[in-house]
Amino acid sequence: MINPKALQGALVIGTVLQVAMVVAGHFVPFVALHVFMFGGMGISAVAGLIYGRAAAGYGAAALGAAIAGGGCALIGIALSVLMGDTQAVILGLGTASSAVTGAIGGVLGRLILGRAAAAA
Repeated sequence: MINPKALQGALVIGTVLQVAMVVAGHFVPFVALHVFMFGGMGISAVAGLIYGRAAAGYGAAALGAAIAGGGCALIGIALSVLMGDTQAVILGLGTASSAVTGAIGGVLGRLILGRAAAAA
């Protein structure tokens, strides 16, 4: 089951980071050329990790984290397209790849939580 409060928190944090990266890339060409792809997926993984720590199980962690990772990337990429820094075709591909990295982050977040609980 998806945790709405955790999803909202992960989406907000991920979106703020994505928007910050997009705005930086708009004014600093190096960021647009060398950071957008891996930086965006990394931010989505972090959003997924945040969600995964609050999820009830691995399946829920992966699903909610995919939504968080893909959602924040969708917003960031759409902003970048509107600003003229990214081609529209990247909207689908970037969102999909960020949803996958978000899901991976969610599973890792759940795994970390499980290990921390076992160690306590």
